[in-house]
Amino acid sequence: MMPLLNNTEIRDFSHLELLAKQVVEGFIIGLHKSPFHGFSVEFAEHRLYNPGESTRNIDWKVFARTDRLYTKRFEEETNLRCQMVLDISSSMYYPEADPRKKTYINKLRFSALAAAALMNLLKRQRDAFGLSLFDRELQLHTRCKSNTSHYRLLLSYLQQQIDNPKMNQGTSAAKALHQIADSIHKRSLVVIFSDMFEQSENSEALFSALQHLKHNKHEVILFHVTDKKRELEFEFENRPYEFIDMETGEKLRLQPAQVREHYLQQIHHYYEDLRAKCLQYRIDFVKADINKGFRQILEAYLIKRTKMK
Repeated sequence: MMPLLNNTEIRDFSHLELLAKQVVEGFIIGLHKSPFHGFSVEFAEHRLYNPGESTRNIDWKVFARTDRLYTKRFEEETNLRCQMVLDISSSMYYPEADPRKKTYINKLRFSALAAAALMNLLKRQRDAFGLSLFDRELQLHTRCKSNTSHYRLLLSYLQQQIDNPKMNQGTSAAKALHQIADSIHKRSLVVIFSDMFEQSENSEALFSALQHLKHNKHEVILFHVTDKKRELEFEFENRPYEFIDMETGEKLRLQPAQVREHYLQQIHHYYEDLRAKCLQYRIDFVKADINKGFRQILEAYLIKRTKMK
């Protein structure tokens, strides 16, 4: 049996479609051992014909083989519309590594593969999906579709972000989320991948944008993508480091012990405030540690999908 692909088994990020397929197939195989045993993994492309319906969409080839009437399912019959929203600001490329090495993981690579895996799962279920990418501005926004050519096009957009890291590019999640909230189909599922590292003065604007998504009747999952060990727990050796702000280029030389207590207080306050706001707005807030693999992503989606039925 194929196990769920984890970070240590990733050999090459240059073939995102293959990696996404491996992640999903490993997950599906493992479902029978999980609490989601009843979840359907038979991603049918047809449904039984109901007497009285138009015969226009009957698949006569299937009828010839099975002697049963099935109709083809088309995009407009999709059960769900899901908008994948990825933060592509420079902080998402942490931890920075040698770009010649294809195996390392950072927040952007993790998010891109997680989104690709979810789109693969959505495609199998004949659900429709779109993609939005943002930094300071909304850089890409596509409509939701469910066909293979659309899936591969969106994978190409993700691959471009993996292959072309951008430095000194800031974030304005609030602005992008307001635009997305108004432009997508009502009652969509919005899946956000972001470290949510906004400037502190922008936090209220960010919370307002999250509230806007819910006000427009969208269901929302926020995957708070972090390198937990470094960014949330500040685990560095007590020796001199040069810390570089990837969004501004600002540099600071110090020993971690000098700022650890203050840093942990600030990051804990921001994290708890964000989590509390999501709870208030009924947004699913999911801790997504890039070192924990992809099961955390797929299971969170599965729980939400089951609740939406």
